Amino acid sequence: MFRRLLAQDLTWGILILALALGLGLQSHWPLVRLGFKGELASRLDEWRDQYRQAEFGEIQTVNLKQAYALHRQGQTLFIDARPRSEFRELHIAGAINLSPEDLQDSGDQRLSGIDRQCQIVVYCGQQNCDASFEVAELLQAQGFSQVMAFTGGFRAWDEAGYPVDIAP
Repeated sequence: MFRRLLAQDLTWGILILALALGLGLQSHWPLVRLGFKGELASRLDEWRDQYRQAEFGEIQTVNLKQAYALHRQGQTLFIDARPRSEFRELHIAGAINLSPEDLQDSGDQRLSGIDRQCQIVVYCGQQNCDASFEVAELLQAQGFSQVMAFTGGFRAWDEAGYPVDIAP
C-alpha cells in the first residue's frame, strides 16, 4: 500500500511539474526563443534603453569615453549614486557620494554650496543600474541645469583602468 501511495504521489508530482514547465514555456516562449537564438542580451539592452527614454527622456547621457574626457578636464563634478558602502570601497577619483535616498532625505542641504550651473556627471554601479538616472532627475528638479548620466557606470570606469579612489 505504501508503494502504491508513493507511486501515485510521484506520478502527480511529475504531472504537475510537466504542466508547470509547459505553461512556463508557453507564456515565456518569446524570451526563450530569443535566448536560443543568442539575441536575448541585445534585446534586453534595447528594452532597457526604451524604458530609460520613456522614464528619463530629458536626462542627457555620456558614455565611457565622454565621461573620462570630462573628468580629465577637471571642471565636472562626479556624483556616485551607489550605496555608501560601495562608494567607500572604491569610486571615481574626486567623486562625491549621493544616492537617490540621500538626495530625497537631505534635499538641498548637501548641495547648498554647489553652483546650479555646474556640470555634473552622475554614475552608478553598472550599465543596467538606473540610480544614476534617478539622481540626475532629482538634481534637475532642484534646479541643476547641466546634469548627465554616465551609462557605463563604475564597473566600466574601473575596468578601463581610469583613476579611482577609496574613501578615508
